[in-house]
Amino acid sequence: MELQERLNDVRSRIAAGERAAGRPAGSVRLVAVSKTFEAEAIRPAIDAGQRIFGENRVQESQGKWPALKAENPDIELHLIGPLQSNKAADAVALFDVIETVDREKIARALAEEMKRQTKTPRLYVQVNTGLEPQKAGIAPDDTPAFLTLCRDELGLSIEGLMCIPPAEENPGPHFALLAKLASKCGVEKLSMGMSGDYETAIAFGATSVRVGSAIFGAR
Repeated sequence: MELQERLNDVRSRIAAGERAAGRPAGSVRLVAVSKTFEAEAIRPAIDAGQRIFGENRVQESQGKWPALKAENPDIELHLIGPLQSNKAADAVALFDVIETVDREKIARALAEEMKRQTKTPRLYVQVNTGLEPQKAGIAPDDTPAFLTLCRDELGLSIEGLMCIPPAEENPGPHFALLAKLASKCGVEKLSMGMSGDYETAIAFGATSVRVGSAIFGAR
């Protein structure tokens, strides 16, 4: 399949998932994960009308996205990989959405940079639903207090929650937990679901899904 066929297949599956869940058409946004792919591999997706993209690394993104965004000003770029505090300035400058606010040090660095640059990328808190020691994210039980810190002390507006379930586990309970936390904390957006489980995520209320290999192919 060509990229446009794969992209259309993913879009069709998202639409079918919305219908199956009784959700309005267009309620789930597709974040096309273009990490490790060069600009020329991304252009066909842009030409096919895709406008929301996700990247894992700030430095890699700086090498390809400023030019692509200059050509296509309506593109929305999401940071979906871990953020180091020394990259906060670059992340605020480049990304429209930062989905991996995962600790107080990052939240403080982002708050300072957003004030300094007078830029306000939309923010998501990453939750470590599986409590995996090797994985970034706030523990589920600590999420309400962390959101209070972000909002009340740092003045950050948190748009949503994001998670990456353990690879070897059924993702459904993790998606359900994230949805429950979002409801409890008054957060509207849920970034959950990747190439292997995005249809399940839609059933549990995902408002955006992060799909890479199903669109761009194997890395």
